[in-house]
Amino acid sequence: MNTKPVLFAVALMSLPLLSACGSMGGNQAAAPSAGRAAPLVVPPDFALEPTAVSAARSAEAGQEQALDALFGGAASRSAAERAISTASGTAELGIRSSVGDPQTTTVNKGSITRDIVAAPEGDGQTAQAVIPG
Repeated sequence: MNTKPVLFAVALMSLPLLSACGSMGGNQAAAPSAGRAAPLVVPPDFALEPTAVSAARSAEAGQEQALDALFGGAASRSAAERAISTASGTAELGIRSSVGDPQTTTVNKGSITRDIVAAPEGDGQTAQAVIPG
């Protein structure tokens, strides 16, 4: 089947529909021109005061203000959270370097975790590690 006559017929029938777009009238402007736009008017009950002269703000103050605007400022802490943060005390200097020290007190995580950490490398009874490459 030749599709050229069908396409030509569809195009011919759509011409009256497209011609209606141009004759919509001049009432619908996309955007008002700058010459015809109404001037901005400040209502008389809106009290504007000039900003006070102050010292320039530091970059940190601007960042803090942005964080407060984004996340709502400092949140109030619950009694439990305050108790935990004060009971732990302050961290010792170099604490990250001495975590593996045998004198460091750690939490007993149980025998299963100890077995996993102490397990030898390689394939187990029911699992096999495959490194592609």
